[in-house]
Order: sequence, then structure tokens, then C-alpha cells
Amino acid sequence: MKILGLDSSGLVAGVAVMEDDVLLAEYVTDFKKTHSQTLLPMLDELRNMIELDMDTLDAVAVASGPGSFTGLRIGSATAKGLGLALGKPIVEVPTLEGLAWNLWGTDRLVCPLMDARRNQVYAAAYEFCPAGEGFQLQKVIGQKPIDIVELTVELNRLGREVIFLGDGVPVYLSVIKEHMKVPFRLAPAGCNRQRAANVAALGAVYYAQGKVVAAAEHQPEYLRKSQAERESASE
Repeated sequence: MKILGLDSSGLVAGVAVMEDDVLLAEYVTDFKKTHSQTLLPMLDELRNMIELDMDTLDAVAVASGPGSFTGLRIGSATAKGLGLALGKPIVEVPTLEGLAWNLWGTDRLVCPLMDARRNQVYAAAYEFCPAGEGFQLQKVIGQKPIDIVELTVELNRLGREVIFLGDGVPVYLSVIKEHMKVPFRLAPAGCNRQRAANVAALGAVYYAQGKVVAAAEHQPEYLRKSQAERESASE
């Protein structure tokens, strides 16, 4: 099984290729360039580096949302274009599930946070439960836009230690420290941002479960209206 993973849902842009349980290559960048400038050149360089025949891919996994509206559109358009050109299915990996997969196997609650502006985050909470020879990811709080203080209230009610990760953490760290009553910790650098490798890895799990869509049917999952749509609706 060979899966191409794409993630441009947030500040990080990444591409990766996994074959069975081996990460063949990953290219990740978090710098001052738009994903429209980076994603396809990164894919092309990765393809050349590992001499990848794109026709040998089984599927394209993409971080499907939530996240940056522009970033999601770029990632989805890239995945869709590749899927249509190659005749390959798309595996839609919820962005926050892909982020949680960074901490595979922990016995703590995993809470990915993405900054959604105006004191809101895109957030969720997950736990890893034993399944067969490994672990499966289970939702404790489904991904949604939520006020950061309201999120801490929900997490406190669960009464379990939490690991936070994602680009929303540094933005709202002071709020987290003020309002969290249960023990918590922060994921370290290297596993605290989106990783295309984990989109590919989780995509492989979902592909094996038959959770795929035709490229023509793929749409990103924004979870809320864009600012322009909200402003238009209020006029």
C-alpha cells in the first residue's frame, strides 16, 4: 500500500509518501511563504528524490479540515487534481485527527488546537485505545470551533490529564494556564504541528477500512463560514 499525504491546513505545509509501514519521504516547511508557492514544488522535489512513479500510488490522503480556508482549498485542490489525473481515490483525514496521531499510543487525552481567531480555536479531544496489535483513535470531544475558555471547562469536566498541541497553543497558552484545573502538558517541538507523514499514516488506516471518496466528490470540511461569508450574512 502506497499513500501520498498532503497537509496545508495550517501554518505548516507538508507532503509525504508512505509504503506499507515505511515512511519513504517527507517534506515539511513552516516559513513565510504561502502554500500555493510551496506545496507543488515540495511534491515535485520529493517525487524526484525517491523516483516516485505517481501511478503506483494507491490513494491520496489530505488533511480535510478544519483549518485555514485558503490552506484547505489549496490542499484539497491539489489532492483532487492528482486524484482525477491518476484515477486514485481520496482519503479525507480530519485535520485534528492527523494532529492527534502525532502522539500515537499515549494514555493521556490529546487535545489539538488550531487558532481560529477571536478567542476561538478549532479543537477536539482524543484518546488512544488498544486494538489488536496497536491503538485506535477514539473521539472524546469531536472537532469543532469553540471559545478557548469554554474548551477548558469541557476538559476540566473530563478530569483527565491533557496534552495540548497545535498552532493554537502559543496563542492561547496564558488562557490555558489560567483556566485548566486538571494536569496538562505541551507536546514538544517535532510533534506539535501538522505532519504530512501522519496524514499519510492515518490515511493508510482509513484506506484499509474503505473510508475513501472519489476525487470528484472530495470537498474540504471548513466547520464554519469564512469571514467574508459571515460579514455578508450580517449585512
